[in-house]
Amino acid sequence: MVSVYRCKEIDLRGRVIETVYRAESKGEIINLIRSKGHRPVAVNIEEEKGNDIAQIELFQKKVKVNDISIFCKQMHTMLNAGMPLLTSLDVLGAQTENVTLAKTVKQMATQVQKGDILSVSMKQHPKVFPSLLISMVEAGELTGNLDNVLLKMSEHYTKENRINSKVKSAMMYPTILSVLVVVVVVFMLTFVLPTFITMFNQTGDALPLPTRIVMGLSDALQAYWYIFLGVIIAVTYAVRRIGKSVEGKRFFDRLKLKMPIIKTSIAKIATSRFTRTLSTLLASGIPIIQALETSAQVTGNQVVIDGIYVVSEDIKKGIVLSSLLKKVGVFPPMMISMVNIGEESGALEEMLSKTADYYDEELDAAISKMISFIEPVMIIVMALIVGFIVIAMLLPMFDMYSNMSV
Repeated sequence: MVSVYRCKEIDLRGRVIETVYRAESKGEIINLIRSKGHRPVAVNIEEEKGNDIAQIELFQKKVKVNDISIFCKQMHTMLNAGMPLLTSLDVLGAQTENVTLAKTVKQMATQVQKGDILSVSMKQHPKVFPSLLISMVEAGELTGNLDNVLLKMSEHYTKENRINSKVKSAMMYPTILSVLVVVVVVFMLTFVLPTFITMFNQTGDALPLPTRIVMGLSDALQAYWYIFLGVIIAVTYAVRRIGKSVEGKRFFDRLKLKMPIIKTSIAKIATSRFTRTLSTLLASGIPIIQALETSAQVTGNQVVIDGIYVVSEDIKKGIVLSSLLKKVGVFPPMMISMVNIGEESGALEEMLSKTADYYDEELDAAISKMISFIEPVMIIVMALIVGFIVIAMLLPMFDMYSNMSV
């Protein structure tokens, strides 16, 4: 088992320095210190706090975009201050709040100590670190500009987190309203309606069709609730599985891009992510083909990914980027124009960055417009469902009142 050792050693200048290493045994640490020409003074094993908790966790905490942003910012700060990479990883491993990320950073520190570079150690954890970040770190290592690359990626993921927060906040109200509709309908069918059913049955009169439908639903829900629950779980699981497949993503993404109002917001989100990522990659010296494909993956939109794949093939033939992006069919005309201006002026990275900033600001208005469309639709749907149940309950009462009047 790999453990952390805090050591004191005498370096080549005769100074006593404190170091931190990771190894499976004390002897391995002593040999490592001597291999550098240093003399070991003290080698003490240290318990890693939180490691046992991380190991017994049944569900590992997900590493979010904001966690990645903070990781990049802290790494940049320490490297820029002249702190060695291994020491920086040890500090982050001890201080990172996210348990999963902290455990990953500690594993990376072990790999770096054994001779791996940072990008290679990050590649061992694809579920934690995005492919974009790994590519950028690799480019930073090749150019000797790792600390600045990490700063750029921190800014990139900060903006990405801001977009994600806006989208989640926008979807919060429709989600709550949808849950409320289901709860109200189930409550009325299982608790309210049964009190009326006994009264209706005592009259012996023929009940209206809407009342019979609602009564049938009420009886079925009470008698076979587990079937309804099973169907809901099965459908939810099936939709999620289909949504994770390439064909499923392609279907749902095409559907979203055809829906009124919503398609504008979806297009602007994809445009913002694509242009910002492409600008960052090109500014870091990543080849145009690789930059395009990586930027498309960051959008998370399969329609864009498919379109960019075709575009990247055509770029090899020497066709200008702006005319090819138009064929994707997702990006707004303004974005195409900005790319065209950037190509002609030789400032493509700068124009892409400005375009991303513009669509970040436009996103607020687009989301507000989308919510203003969704809210009344949800309210109308809720009113129709609840109204139908209420009317179905009242119709027999009106018939009873009419018979009594006659």
